[in-house]
Amino acid sequence: MRFTLSLICLVVFSFTSYAQKTLSLDEAINIALNKNTSLQKSENTLKTYESGVKAAYGNFMPDLGVYGNWNWTKADEAGGNRYFQGSIIPVPSTTAQSRNYSVGASSDITLFDGLSNIATLSKSQNDLEAGQLNLERMKQDIVFQTISLYYNVINAKQLLKVKEDDVKWNQKNLETITERNKLGAVTLADVYNQQVQEGNAELALIQAKNDLETARTNLLYYLGLDILESYEITEPAGISDMETLGQQKELNYQDLSELVAKALSTRSDYKSAQLSLKSAEEGITIARSGYFPRLSGSISYQMTSDAIKTIDNSRYLNISATISIPIFSGFSTENQVQIAKVNAENMDVELTELERNIKRNIQKNNLDLQAAEKSLSVNEKNVKAAAENRRIEEEKYSLGSGTLLNVLIASSNYTTARTNYINAKFAYVVLSEQLNYYLGVLNFQKYE
Repeated sequence: MRFTLSLICLVVFSFTSYAQKTLSLDEAINIALNKNTSLQKSENTLKTYESGVKAAYGNFMPDLGVYGNWNWTKADEAGGNRYFQGSIIPVPSTTAQSRNYSVGASSDITLFDGLSNIATLSKSQNDLEAGQLNLERMKQDIVFQTISLYYNVINAKQLLKVKEDDVKWNQKNLETITERNKLGAVTLADVYNQQVQEGNAELALIQAKNDLETARTNLLYYLGLDILESYEITEPAGISDMETLGQQKELNYQDLSELVAKALSTRSDYKSAQLSLKSAEEGITIARSGYFPRLSGSISYQMTSDAIKTIDNSRYLNISATISIPIFSGFSTENQVQIAKVNAENMDVELTELERNIKRNIQKNNLDLQAAEKSLSVNEKNVKAAAENRRIEEEKYSLGSGTLLNVLIASSNYTTARTNYINAKFAYVVLSEQLNYYLGVLNFQKYE
């Protein structure tokens, strides 16, 4: 019977292991970049900017059109009597038909429109480049969000391992205390206290499992994957290696002015905001063009006849130039100029606000990163000290010179130290990635 049950469990475990999918950090970022709907919409919107540039170039070119016309007229006049010099002359009824054929071509071109076409071209080019830069920033945002959610899962997995070790230790300690109680070496109160401690450890383990499942669900949901499917989130190489984390410190800048200068020179969203301000200033030029005269030229060529065979007998060529001088437009031009100026002023305010926000975020992140680096070093030492303290208290208790309370306190401190170390480690890693994100140097091309 036991053999049968073992065989069934082995088959189920093998099937579950086979069905389970693995998901690495690089794969998660690649999925996020390919399935993010906001990114897809932005890429589609970028096509309208490209079309806008093409249309702006078209404003400098003449338009061209051809046409053809056919006209047929039939006139029926009733007969009757006509008076002519006192005499009545009978007039018979008549029917007349006429046909007319014409073909031609015409072209119009704007020669001067108050520099509106030049400003429109510059504006459309700025809008396209700004859209491309915003798309880059959106990709960096997706990469950072995926990294944060992914590390939340790995963090939760390592915390779960701590809780599992704590439960195992408490179970083993309960067995030891129970046996010693049977021998009369410890009191029954120690057994009860250890049972409570074991129950608390199991409760903490359940909560850690829930936290892991929540973190996993959040990641899969962000990636657009089915949260009910089983995924094994693999741990990135070197994440538990202190030497690797130490190398990461070399990538972090410490001088705030250097950080800000680098961010302002590399942040794609900041460059995009600068281009948007230029576009708004071009909008003022476009609005002011309403004050200037407009000069246009046209040329047309036409052939016409009452028969197709002789349509090229009558030919007409017309060349003209037209100048339109605005005198009064009901204050509409003034209104458009004012709207354009306000838009430019608002864009300037937004650019200033973005710069201030960049400085604030980098300053805070830099301070948090320095604190996290110190916390990482301190908590690493705390884990070693807490482990040694628990070992000493266990030995003292086994020799009868210590109390169970001291053992439980030492065990709790050891679990807390391991938990704090893991949290400090991942806080440092995420803050390092966040600094790269704030600096605008977070690489997304390698995941595409």
